Amino acid sequence: MMRHLLTGYLFLFLMLQPFGALAETPYMEAVDDADRAAGKGEWLKAVEAIDRALRLEPDNPGNILLLSNLGMIQFNMGQDSLAVVTLSEAHNRAPRSVTILTNRAGILASTGRYAEALADYARVIELDSADTNARFNHGLLSLRRRKFADAKDDFDWLVRNHPDLSETKLGQAALHCAVGEYEEAIPYYTDILEQQKVAEYYSARAYCYLMTDRLQEASDDIAAALEQTPDDGELYLYRAALNKMRYRPEDARADAVRAVELGVAAERAREFMR
Repeated sequence: MMRHLLTGYLFLFLMLQPFGALAETPYMEAVDDADRAAGKGEWLKAVEAIDRALRLEPDNPGNILLLSNLGMIQFNMGQDSLAVVTLSEAHNRAPRSVTILTNRAGILASTGRYAEALADYARVIELDSADTNARFNHGLLSLRRRKFADAKDDFDWLVRNHPDLSETKLGQAALHCAVGEYEEAIPYYTDILEQQKVAEYYSARAYCYLMTDRLQEASDDIAAALEQTPDDGELYLYRAALNKMRYRPEDARADAVRAVELGVAAERAREFMR
């Protein structure tokens, strides 16, 4: 999806300018060009325009926000490592910027650098204890790192302060699943699915149903998810498990083979191929 990445920068930049200093300059022209290019998803043009602005006025205080946007554009271009370097430079210039830390944390998490991402989200919470996004993601990463007490603290905070948020319900569901309390997780996924009927949540609830031997419910959720994402190998793996539990070995084998074809690791599917 195309993102209009720099509009917020432009608004803040204009607010920070002294009265009478808003005439178009080469610097602002470059920022405008970057904004337009980013809005169209023309990432390379946006990068070139930002680089031009940075060279024109290297000491402009607004460059911090330009660097933040540049990092996200680089991420959109698949340049993950370079994006982290750029956002780290922005962070060094503005160490208390929650936006920069959040952006860097998201990229670090998406590239498997979970410990570093966890540290960034923790710093965001120090700077803004009411940041629900940071609380939620810090909790999820804590679960991944098996820091269950930390995750519980994050998700309990969400329950106390924002009980109706979908992130609160997702956090509780994830926490219950992580400790093997699948029955307790199901109502949370059900509440979420009442508002957001998306494959990810059908899949998560299907797993809980499988783990609690509720096979028909699992079958229904797998079918609903496959309607939306027919090429999701994980769903075929779940259906292979379901078919094995229903004593349908040939169906289980066929689904396991399809799961592997769609990218699921063969060792995970091996038990359903026998």
